[in-house]
Amino acid sequence: MKKYRRPHEESIERAVLVQVIPFGQSPAEAADSLAELARLADTAGVIVAGHVTQRRKHPTPQFLVGEGKLSEIQLACRAAEANLIITDNELSPVQVNNLDQSLGIHVIDRTELILQIFARRASSATAKAQVELAQLEYLISRIPVSRKQQRFQGGIGMRGPGESPLQLRNDPMRKRIKELKGKLETLRARGRRTRARQRWPMVSLVGYTNAGKSTLLNALSSAEAYVDDRLFATLDVKTRQIYLGEDRLALLSDTVGFIRHLPHGLVASFRSTLDVAVESDLLLLVLDGSDPHLQDHITVVAETLREIESDKVPVVVVLNKMDRVDAEGHAFLVEEYPDAICVSARTGEGLSALKVAMRESLESSGAYLAPVPPPVPPWET
Repeated sequence: MKKYRRPHEESIERAVLVQVIPFGQSPAEAADSLAELARLADTAGVIVAGHVTQRRKHPTPQFLVGEGKLSEIQLACRAAEANLIITDNELSPVQVNNLDQSLGIHVIDRTELILQIFARRASSATAKAQVELAQLEYLISRIPVSRKQQRFQGGIGMRGPGESPLQLRNDPMRKRIKELKGKLETLRARGRRTRARQRWPMVSLVGYTNAGKSTLLNALSSAEAYVDDRLFATLDVKTRQIYLGEDRLALLSDTVGFIRHLPHGLVASFRSTLDVAVESDLLLLVLDGSDPHLQDHITVVAETLREIESDKVPVVVVLNKMDRVDAEGHAFLVEEYPDAICVSARTGEGLSALKVAMRESLESSGAYLAPVPPPVPPWET
């Protein structure tokens, strides 16, 4: 994959965003998705120089957009001096190849952009392995297959009677994918054993990316988790002990944020990280209360939780960033989401009520009544 450079570096990447809006998608939803793509590009260090949209019943299988739209995209790239095109829609290998050849400009889609951001943000060995696995599985599906490829014939010292160059090229990647899956499964098992020995209930922060989960972790536990006003600032699980009052303690874990059109390969690759949410006694569903697309974010998070099979875990909904909401908006949110806890992790507003809600939820579910498991001998860890 092409490595992005920060804007202050010698080579600056300028991108034109391309979006095909299918029938049935509202203009507001399409605009929000395009704005989110621009934020992803900014997170990757790419300057957004313009955008081109087209409403179609279905994307075309050859170019995504209609052929007449190609010239408009090319003119937009020339006018903006762009050297990159980023599509909001997922591209097939054929579409990538056709667009590259027709436009003469490097083309990537939303999925590849997210993978690049994850590769930059990964710091722990686990996160790096998860990102590498997702990248390899994405890359191996993008290698075009040519029917004209000559096949190597079998013989002494040869692979087999019909190995093609494509197969020979894919073999090292498939071997590495197998190694990474084995490594991550070992890490998952180790994590499960570690969590089984915990003396306190587990609470996980889940939610849309940039909803303020890391800031909330810092506010509740006096931790020093990394905070950035960009998407996907957190990729690694961070766990801290928190005091909930009345002699009740719990462990609070921060997790990777979700986003619309999150690549399935990323969700699958990050299983060892997301397991902490699956095995938690309580989830804090953190949402940006000031975001106008709050309900869409709830839908995305709910779908992702179902995908990772943690939708049966008790949930407390937390509307964060309420310091950015005016009185009228506050009253609307309270009426629309009566069971949610309104907080501001930045100012500390509502944190006491949140702790009470967490304690009551854990007590009602019997999390504090579970027996403490016996210690595991060192040779079994």
